[in-house]
Amino acid sequence: MLTPAFDLSQDPDFLTVAIRVPYARVSEFDVYFEGVDFKFYAKPYFLRLTLPGRIVENGNEQGSYDADKGIFTIRLPKETPGQHFEGLNMLTALLAPRKSRTAKPLVEEIGSSEVSEEGVEDDDDEFDWEIEQSPYEEVPESALNPNCRYGFGNLRSGVFQRLQDELSDVIDIKDPDFTSAAERRQKRLDAELAKFDPDHYLADFMEDESIKHILEYNPWWTDVYSEMIASLGKSQEEENLAALVSFSEEEKYQLRKFVNKSYLLDKRAHRQVYYSLVDILLAYCYETRVTEGDRNVESAWNIRKLSPTLCWFETWTNVHEILVSFGRRVLCYPLYRHFKLVTKAYRDTIKILQLGKSAVLKCLLDIHKIFQENDPAYILNDLYISDYCVWIQKARSKKLAALAEALKNASLTKAQLGLELEELEAAAFLVQEEETISKAGVHSTSGQQTPSSSSETSGSEESEGSASSETEESDSEQEEPGGGESKTGHSLLGPFVEESSIALLLNDGGMGKSTTFLGSDDGRGQPLASPEAPRASGPLIQELGKQLETSVQISEPKDSAAGQQGGVLERESR
Repeated sequence: MLTPAFDLSQDPDFLTVAIRVPYARVSEFDVYFEGVDFKFYAKPYFLRLTLPGRIVENGNEQGSYDADKGIFTIRLPKETPGQHFEGLNMLTALLAPRKSRTAKPLVEEIGSSEVSEEGVEDDDDEFDWEIEQSPYEEVPESALNPNCRYGFGNLRSGVFQRLQDELSDVIDIKDPDFTSAAERRQKRLDAELAKFDPDHYLADFMEDESIKHILEYNPWWTDVYSEMIASLGKSQEEENLAALVSFSEEEKYQLRKFVNKSYLLDKRAHRQVYYSLVDILLAYCYETRVTEGDRNVESAWNIRKLSPTLCWFETWTNVHEILVSFGRRVLCYPLYRHFKLVTKAYRDTIKILQLGKSAVLKCLLDIHKIFQENDPAYILNDLYISDYCVWIQKARSKKLAALAEALKNASLTKAQLGLELEELEAAAFLVQEEETISKAGVHSTSGQQTPSSSSETSGSEESEGSASSETEESDSEQEEPGGGESKTGHSLLGPFVEESSIALLLNDGGMGKSTTFLGSDDGRGQPLASPEAPRASGPLIQELGKQLETSVQISEPKDSAAGQQGGVLERESR
């Protein structure tokens, strides 16, 4: 027989059961319900449920079938109208037969009061989360069990004797079957100290742009928690808050595949189950935040590496040491190592626990899926996660609320991690201040050097200007109005041409003609046809004209040739 996919919902007066049975014989089906028992049969499907509340057959029951979707919908009246049925989304617990929910253990130790079952536990029993202190007693070696226990509720032993080679990549501890809890803790602490990298920590601490982006992410439980707070503000009944957390079809399929079982746990093991649950949820909250809900190939490694319960088979005595261990591992192993991520995961875990066992179960199902798709991390499902997914469906909501309150009252500081974080941060700030001061000194030195260089430049310019003025004065002293013709020609052409060939090439307004005047006695003032000279550029001619106009005083001598030459130069300069 096949167990069909099903879903349960309710209103104040009716319980609705939707059963998906594709390819079933619609003409041959049978439905039976009475009290808390519900049975449905349509070949080849068979469904038996143990309901959390009583239903009755009074003629108001209804049934319908959707042929396109292959879904039977059955509405059953409640025996007590207005009663709320709690735990309708805990599908694995609903599939269990009725007798297993109240069954006593077949073997029971007479006179023992610590062994109790979760299903028959007294609701009024107060759960003490404080440390149980007892004087140390030396245990003889003959009484020690060579096979140390681990797994869910410390119910497993001897697993790693056969699978040590396969599990070396999953857990950090070697030979867990022969390593006591005290030795595991000491080895874990030593490994964390050896792994801690101050440079990596300070890099994330000083340059925290990516950390700020991760802290701003809101996982799915943030909105659900806000809705819960709003609902409680309106004085809504607390049991109705379970409807805020819904399961997908894939998650419902996971729940149907689990095998329902009962767990015989004493007080110590029962306490360890709750503490280890906090440790696993902390690692899951960190992984969800840093990946922003998008799983990758490193997700399984992150969760098991950050949880000492999964990789060291650690046992706990209080909530505070769980937080210390989680904080140390966050700052030693993953990619993002920042203390704010520790506090953020801590607050996220409190929200999940306050939302109730539906939210916790949803997180555990996600962890189960991550481990199932990773080789060889799937073995951790057999040791821990699968049992947690079945056990949490029967857990008391009051216990989860008390655990959330104990976690909320706990506190964690950087000094408690034992990694000297405050000293490292102080040294980093001191180095940063020294670098800032040194940079400021370099800038001030360069600023002082800049005015001196500019003053030197201005001094050189002044010296050059005085030299040029002295040259101009000497030139003007050499010029004498009414002097000899040779002196006049040399004074006009001296600054630009050599005395051996006193020649001046001028471009006549951009035309191709050039005129040459000779300053010698032969043919004084007579224009001669000279070979074609290279043309000077326009800006050069303008510059020459300006220099001639400013530095040379042109006077017309008595000689007609000198007057003609001066007229030509004056015209060219204009």
